[in-house]
Amino acid sequence: MRSTVRAFVLAGLMAASAVVAAAGPAQADTTICEQYGSTTIQGRYVVQNNRWGTSATQCINVTSTGFRITQQQGSAPTNGAPLSYPSVFLGCHYSNCSPGSNLPMQVSRIRSASSSINYSYVGGTYNASYDIWLDPTPKTNGVNQMEIMIWFNRQGSIQPIGSAVGNATVGGRTWQVWRGSNGANNVISYVAPSPITSWSFNVLDFVNDVRNRGAITTSWYLTSIQAGFEPWNGGTGLAVNSFSASVSG
Repeated sequence: MRSTVRAFVLAGLMAASAVVAAAGPAQADTTICEQYGSTTIQGRYVVQNNRWGTSATQCINVTSTGFRITQQQGSAPTNGAPLSYPSVFLGCHYSNCSPGSNLPMQVSRIRSASSSINYSYVGGTYNASYDIWLDPTPKTNGVNQMEIMIWFNRQGSIQPIGSAVGNATVGGRTWQVWRGSNGANNVISYVAPSPITSWSFNVLDFVNDVRNRGAITTSWYLTSIQAGFEPWNGGTGLAVNSFSASVSG
């Protein structure tokens, strides 16, 4: 998410927080068109439509392992905010917590944090965004103070928040690293040089890299792990085919 953009993102998400809790849950293997509609899959993850940035129609079809965008009628300038963040997550997002989640968990207590993702891409202007959220407190509502973004794919003239600060090897892959703040939280983004469709990795590799940069300490809490898309234009057909995440302490 972008420097001038992300302030709008947070405003939209903060406004969304009250609605998420009120929106009626959908059922798995069905279509969600409600602005902040959500449902659970596999008894452990939440899938959310999260159409916070537009009044245009967006619908997702939720499967037993992920979701697909089936309608996306909005359009936004690339120097502004994206339309939405349809995603699947483990943990807590604006008081919407996945069933049985052990998050938030203090980083010092985490023994392992593994995840896997499989994406399908189409044309349009969007990023495939994998978010890791952390906060100094075990916060389950509102915005956290630290966001790690992993850009698995970037299409169109969009860029992460802040500015590029160099390259890094994390999880055995090379990334362009961006760092900035939107005024509400800090963001460190890892941008893949070419699209990644499928990957299984250690979430702690990114958490530790951010810690080594002095952005967090081990006393902070991991609050959620999320994967989805931020579309600006197009995006019908984008899919998270499968997602898994597990944190043990």
